[in-house]
Amino acid sequence: MSIKDVNQANFDEVVLRSTLPVLVDFNAEWCPPCQALHPILVELSDEADSFEIVSVDIDESPELAEQFDVSSIPCLVAFKDGAEFERMVGLKPKAKIIKMMEKA
Repeated sequence: MSIKDVNQANFDEVVLRSTLPVLVDFNAEWCPPCQALHPILVELSDEADSFEIVSVDIDESPELAEQFDVSSIPCLVAFKDGAEFERMVGLKPKAKIIKMMEKA
């Protein structure tokens, strides 16, 4: 799998209506921790088949950041069946992200 870019127009369809759990990476291009997290998420997206990973650029979709109360980035928000079930803020190791998504 690969990381899809999502925005206000396709968020509901891609994330909230997904049949799989979805990990949403709220980020920004200017954010060094976000840039450091990206390769970890790319690697994870290639390995994971039980969940999807998507990316939301908060500068391009500030309304989504506001809607989901994202005040610090990177912010990983996990969704299952259209509802948030957990979140992490900051640069996290791959193992911790996997552990969070295993709860889905």
